[in-house]
This record gives sequence, structure tokens and C-alpha cells, in this order.
Amino acid sequence: MTYRKFQIALEATLAMAFSCPVLAEFTGNVVLIADGDTFTAVDEQRRQNYIHLLGIDAPDLNQPSGEQSRARLAEMVFNRDVTLDCRKNDLYQRKVCAVFVEGFDVGLEQVKAGLAWTSPQYAKDQMPEERESYQAAELQARRGRRGLWAENNPVPPWKWRALTQR
Repeated sequence: MTYRKFQIALEATLAMAFSCPVLAEFTGNVVLIADGDTFTAVDEQRRQNYIHLLGIDAPDLNQPSGEQSRARLAEMVFNRDVTLDCRKNDLYQRKVCAVFVEGFDVGLEQVKAGLAWTSPQYAKDQMPEERESYQAAELQARRGRRGLWAENNPVPPWKWRALTQR
């Protein structure tokens, strides 16, 4: 068993122990990037899967840093095979997944780069250690004024949507 397979198996076991059920684990090739936290991956059965990154909310495309966030996600995953650890389906029927490419947690990388917020909506689906590492990464990005944190008053996407959908 490779280290990565062992790590995924361990995370799945811990997820069950901490009431974070794993809906599905699979690999897919990323064929479309919607924004900084959403993409489409084709699985081994050639099914398209609409994926939302677990634990984060990236700026909308019409929001400051939105295009930058999308571009960063594309750099990491577009046309690459990813490992998906899906925890649930959301209201939009997206699979909410922890996503890994070459051993890196893609959602965590978006937060470290300052291109996504930790999401109160999806935090409950994370394991405690995932939630803690994401929150620590956001704090470091804020302090370092990376990405969207270079703006004076960045508006979280959930508030942006509320303001722009009036």
C-alpha cells in the first residue's frame, strides 16, 4: 500500500469516527474550472462530477480576486488527475470533496494563497484537524496580506452574493 492510499484510508476511518461520513472516494480528471472552488471532473466510468472544494468559499468571478482564484485553481488541477474524498452533496447537487493532487490538499492551497475564505457552511463537514489547518492557513494569509487579503476590506462571497442579488 502506498503512503497516499494509507493516508486516504486513515482519513476515511477518522472521518467516520468524527461523524464526517465519506460519501465516495474516487479519482477523476479535471475538465472544467467554474470558479476558485468549483470544477468538473470526469471519473473512470466517464461520468461528469460537479465538485465543490470542501471547507472553502472562493470569491465569485464578478468579485475582486475572483478571476485570480479561478486561475490559481486551474493551475493546480486543470487536465490533471485528482483524488476526491467526497463528504456530501450540496443544494446545487455538487459533490463537496477534499481534493488532492500530488499529495497536496487543493482547498488548503487556495486558502494559503489568500484566494479563498474558510467556509462556515462547509466547515462542519471537515474533520477537526482539517478545520484547524484551514483556519490557521487563513490567518497566515491575512497576516501576510496575500491574495484577496491585500484588499482593504475583502467581502466574503456569501455576503457578496447577498449584496449583489438584491
